Amino acid sequence: MGKLIIDSNSFSRMLKRISHEILEKNSGPEKLVLIGMHTRGVPIAKRIADFIEDFEKLTVPIAQLDVSFYRDDIETKIKTDINPTVIDIDINDCNVVLIDDVLYTGRSIRAAMDALMDYGRPSSIQLSVLIDRGHRELPISPDFIGKNIPTSKDEKIKVLVEEIDGVDGVEIE
Repeated sequence: MGKLIIDSNSFSRMLKRISHEILEKNSGPEKLVLIGMHTRGVPIAKRIADFIEDFEKLTVPIAQLDVSFYRDDIETKIKTDINPTVIDIDINDCNVVLIDDVLYTGRSIRAAMDALMDYGRPSSIQLSVLIDRGHRELPISPDFIGKNIPTSKDEKIKVLVEEIDGVDGVEIE
């Protein structure tokens, strides 16, 4: 069990702030598509879409993406818990916001961008992460960040979401 560094109230406030920032950068919800990355990026994307709908009274399309087969380290990480990619909307000429829980090396995001190109050509791809912990190996930078939490390479950040873990929060191990 890790040390709780973000509680459920702070978690919710971060998601609301990110929702407002996404709307502001994109001049509203038109042509906006949210794509949650498995596993915890999916419920985070759904919540951001709900906040945007509350603010704007418009529904933002959401989709979900599993990047397992696009990763450059698939040989070293045999993954058995493959999740479905569900992109049943047209992303061409849309502003796509990729949503993930933790940004670390940037390799998952690179894989996600490769995967998205198989589904169309968006006008832009933006990145929203709940936690940016540093240690990038690729030149990838988020557009929307819940919180920067500098870590050592030995530490782990665990994002907890109610839909999966029964509680919202962030722990450091």
